[in-house]
Amino acid sequence: MSERDPSDLAAFRQLEQVVRHLGETLAAFRRRALQAEARVRALEAAAVPGVIGMEARVRELEAELAEARSRLLFAGERTQQILDQVRFLRQQEGSPVQNGNGER
Repeated sequence: MSERDPSDLAAFRQLEQVVRHLGETLAAFRRRALQAEARVRALEAAAVPGVIGMEARVRELEAELAEARSRLLFAGERTQQILDQVRFLRQQEGSPVQNGNGER
């Protein structure tokens, strides 16, 4: 065997140490990546169906609310029309007319 230069042996050991450190770093990054992927899958599995369902339900409820407001507005207008007709008929009969507070 040939004799090795002490500086070559030191450089080889330093290179070996750097490679070992890079391997450990790579393993740590791989573990973190796997953990992150698992967390993303868990969040997707838990959140997506619920969020999609909730968005659809919110749209449904907003449509129901708009319809209810429309019906309420119509009912208020119709009630006012009927009240006006009752007042008119009472005036035609000569009966005293009450306002909305029960006063004459």
